[in-house]
Amino acid sequence: MNASNPISETQLLYERLSPHRSLPPQGFAIVMGVLGFASFVLGGAFLLMGAWPVFGFLGLDVLLVWLAFRANYRAAKAFEEILVTPVRLVWRRFSPRGELREDTMNPRWVRLETTSDELSGVTRIALTERRVTRVIGAFLHPAGKERLAKSLAGALATAKR
Repeated sequence: MNASNPISETQLLYERLSPHRSLPPQGFAIVMGVLGFASFVLGGAFLLMGAWPVFGFLGLDVLLVWLAFRANYRAAKAFEEILVTPVRLVWRRFSPRGELREDTMNPRWVRLETTSDELSGVTRIALTERRVTRVIGAFLHPAGKERLAKSLAGALATAKR
């Protein structure tokens, strides 16, 4: 994880967390193509009937859908890394712009907090050390959060021994 660190540490856990996107780029191209074609045909029909403003508004709808998908794919570039060794816990969050926020904690002093409900399962995971709480994996689905919470609990228990 840190190539400049000359001390070799045993990794108890390493996770790279990324938001899930269910529509691949090929699917996006198909959706936009169908939407664009349908809007053009429908807009052409309204244009022939004399309702020319509708043609422009249908084009605007296609543009807004494209912008929404673009923002969604940009947000998907964010990710988090978690490394747990016997002597440190490193949490890194990379924003969609590539900005890094990194915290290094002592795993013996870290408290793992989870929030859950009966319907969804685990809804929130947080690491707390010295009254500082870091919410991790907020973009994960509940099953992913539950798996991460179990992995983290096991790694932290091993580090505390």
